[in-house]
Amino acid sequence: MHAKDILIDAYDRIQEEVHATVEGLGPAVLNARPSHDANSVAWLIWHLTRVQDDHIAHAFGLDQVWLTQDWQKRFGLDLPRQDTGYGHSSTKVAKVQVDSGDLLTGYYDAVHEQTLGALRGLAAADLERVVDERWDPPVTLGVRLNSVLSDDLQHVGQAAYVRGLVQSAAA
Repeated sequence: MHAKDILIDAYDRIQEEVHATVEGLGPAVLNARPSHDANSVAWLIWHLTRVQDDHIAHAFGLDQVWLTQDWQKRFGLDLPRQDTGYGHSSTKVAKVQVDSGDLLTGYYDAVHEQTLGALRGLAAADLERVVDERWDPPVTLGVRLNSVLSDDLQHVGQAAYVRGLVQSAAA
């Protein structure tokens, strides 16, 4: 198995978990926060998708799906265009509200397609290419892809947990 096949499988698993977490939820559960400073399912899924979109686009020299496919307009959030949610305060987290899980999964699916397109063209040597020199040591493509995987899996797990908390509190 080639490294790109392992990466494609891993990113496919994120997509599966995003759909499983959001499936069947209405706005009340999607936007609920277990406490004032907690993140909602909507914020967590939006954020992990924004990070994947931003980081994959940058690493492969692509445009962000958020901007080129009008997802930024569809979400209509009162946040800067390039915002990914990194470092959000409780007030900013509260600004990420959605009317439907379809909006979240639709955006994730569009980002996933761009990610898979980029991954399918990978050669093993590409993973050694430096994509971010702001760190010491500089970040290679392979490290960046694993970093996004790790971040996305953590956040989708958090979203599934929040879903369970909110649903059990409502029961």
